[in-house]
This record gives sequence, structure tokens and C-alpha cells, in this order.
Amino acid sequence: MEQLIVLAAAPAAATELSVWGLIVKGGWLMIPIFILSVIAVYIFCERYLLIRRYTKRNDASIENIQACLRKGDSRAALDLCREENTPVARMIAKGVRHRNLPVAELHAIMDSTANLEVAAMEKGLNPLATCAGMAPMIGFLGTVVGMVQAFYDMSVAGSNINITLLSRGIYTAMVTTVAGLIVGIIAYFAYNILTGYIDRVVNLMESASADFMETIYEINSQK
Repeated sequence: MEQLIVLAAAPAAATELSVWGLIVKGGWLMIPIFILSVIAVYIFCERYLLIRRYTKRNDASIENIQACLRKGDSRAALDLCREENTPVARMIAKGVRHRNLPVAELHAIMDSTANLEVAAMEKGLNPLATCAGMAPMIGFLGTVVGMVQAFYDMSVAGSNINITLLSRGIYTAMVTTVAGLIVGIIAYFAYNILTGYIDRVVNLMESASADFMETIYEINSQK
């Protein structure tokens, strides 16, 4: 009885397949999917570490800059902006340098600076979105290639068709599809996280710009 149990368990153990084994059975299309996954992870990590620290509003620093402007000490205000070194601080620094311009021109300059800062933060998001879109498409291509391989094997085998003969094409079809969808979902999720952080920074910049313009109005009204 024990011998029968061992014999029954042996085939089951032999059919166990590791993750690496599945990747190998996915065929050559797993290579571009893997490359896309590496690109997506790199872009997300690099952008996340950079943008995340920009989302924290430093009210004390902004108040100090405004206090320096009220005192007429623009150099100290610029020094505080350099120390802060964030998109908000760089936008305010641009406003400090051009504070004597008419309000409309000053507002336009600060808006242009803000747009440039947003564009710099969005660097890399287009490739990340491309990874999110291409990975599933390559996976679906693997499905088509796998089915073509399966039908080719069927035509070559003639009447001697069995499931083992078709397994190569089926593995390619299923594994590449799963891998492509996994990479695409992760890349899409990462893209949305980064855009959410950028939206927060944009809101901070709009709030800081309004506060700065209010300070300039106050200073000009006192002259």
C-alpha cells in the first residue's frame, strides 16, 4: 500500500514547475517583457524618490520668505529659496527676482516657471506609460505566437496528436499573456501614483503663488 502511495506521488512531484521554469517556457517574448519591467521599476523608483519629498509643504520657510520680502531683504529671501530647493521655492525665487515688474507680467513669469517645473517632474512618465501599454500587447502577441506554434505542431503530428505535443505552444500563449498583464498592471499603478504626487505639488505651487502675489500686493500698497 505504501509503495502505491509513493508511486502515485512521484508523477505529481515530477510535474511541479518553478517560476523560472514557467519563464523559460514562455519563450523569447519573455525577454522584451522583462526589459519593460526593469525600465518601469527604474523610472518609478527614480521619480518617486525625487517627487515625494516635493509634496511636503514647508509653511515656516514660506513665511520666512514673505517676512524677508516685507522687510525689503530680497537677498535673504533668495537664500531661503536656494536652501529649500523645491519646485515651489524655485518658482518663488523667480518671483522675487522679478518682483518690481507689473503684476500681470510677474504672474505670467511665475506661471511659466511653474509649467517648467511640472514638465521636469513629468520626465519619464511617458516611457512608464509606454511600458504599461506595451507589456500586455507583447503578452497578447505571445498568445498568438503560441497558438500558431500549437497548430503547426498539430499539422506536423497528423493523427498522432497528444497534449504533450501541444504543450509548447500553449505554454508560450499563456505564460507570456500572464507576464505581460502583470507588468502592465504594475506599470499602470506606478504611473498613477506618480501623477498623484505631481498633482499634489501643483496644488502646493498654486497655493504658494497665490500667497506670494498677495504679499507683493501688500508691499506695493504700502509704498
